[in-house]
Amino acid sequence: MRDKLWKKDFTLVVIGQIISVMGSAVLRFALDLYILDITGRADIFALVLAVSSIPGIIFSPIGGAIADRFSRRNLMVIFDFLSSFIVLCLVFLLWKGEVEVIGIGIIMALLSLISAVYQPTVQASIPVLVSEQKLTQANGIVSGVGALSGLMGPVLGSILYGFLGIHVLVVASCGMFFASAVMEIFITIPFCKPEQSGNMLTAIWQDMKKGIHYMVQDNVYIIKTIVIAALINMFLSAFFIIGVPYILRFIMNSSDLLYGAGMSVIQISSIAGALIVGILTKRTTIETLYRWLLVTAVLLIPMAVAVTPGMLGLGYWPSFIVFFLFGGLIIMTASIISIFVITVVQKETPNEMLGKVMAIIMAVAHCVTPIGQIMYGGLLEKYNQVPYIPILFAAVVTAMIAFAGKVLLKRQS
Repeated sequence: MRDKLWKKDFTLVVIGQIISVMGSAVLRFALDLYILDITGRADIFALVLAVSSIPGIIFSPIGGAIADRFSRRNLMVIFDFLSSFIVLCLVFLLWKGEVEVIGIGIIMALLSLISAVYQPTVQASIPVLVSEQKLTQANGIVSGVGALSGLMGPVLGSILYGFLGIHVLVVASCGMFFASAVMEIFITIPFCKPEQSGNMLTAIWQDMKKGIHYMVQDNVYIIKTIVIAALINMFLSAFFIIGVPYILRFIMNSSDLLYGAGMSVIQISSIAGALIVGILTKRTTIETLYRWLLVTAVLLIPMAVAVTPGMLGLGYWPSFIVFFLFGGLIIMTASIISIFVITVVQKETPNEMLGKVMAIIMAVAHCVTPIGQIMYGGLLEKYNQVPYIPILFAAVVTAMIAFAGKVLLKRQS
């Protein structure tokens, strides 16, 4: 009998992700705009965003331990109901006219904290809902939902914020979280409750230690995989987060419309990578993953050429087209690499350890990304007259990561 991917429980998880993650993306973008409108200051805006993300970074490892110790279905339901309640509090504050920037920052921090536990819970649920043969494809779909929210969140957020205002938008987001929670009640996720000794906090702390011990002592291969993933995040992902918007806005002097179009290309490419990962990685193994990284390093070279004086001198469109044609291919490739690595980790890790391991991966990724962003910010500021240098730097480092991956990820015979 042919194995089906779209079974009831996996389908409900995906629909719940679409509703919940999209609602979160729309709400966050709208709150960003609202903070800018009521303060008019970029420094306060940046500070609120940075501080509100800290709880997610700090507590994501704890989130993984929680995901392994409790029913994952129940956790998803609780977190969406809790998100709905938190947003409902914001609705009340807006209605009373008593909301301040600090209050919005607290709301965003609480939602970031919930997300730190929610996402590892979802990732840890996938391997028990689909067969191993469908795991890569399933991860691609879940990743695609996240990429789609990254694409549609700003679009829907700006439209709804402009036409309906912050009050109606927040009410709608509250309803989306509530609807997702109700639907998740009908999901069945296999769960075997682990034995517990001592109080709950002690048990969670012991679970975190077990997760770290498992990677360091029992399966060092996974920690090697995490190291490669972290390096990719620091030196490649960070460039696209900081470098691409900067070059588009200040080097190419793009209009608002073309700026939005360029950033949409990035998100669409990520979605495309998520959708085709199952096809392109059928013959890929972790030992041959370095080839994808080498391809990525080569694709960065035309991006660098696109912002050379000679190319920019040809006019706006040749530079724009080359820059985003190859940038889109890189993002597609990076999406494939990311999904494939997650799938490998899921296959290598016992189910009772999976939430902890996935949370540690997310924590490492979140911790190193700001380092890469600061680094590329400095490079782009220093070489703003020759912006192709930071891109070539990213290409060289990506090639080095590829060769390091070839060595580190080689299976011992």
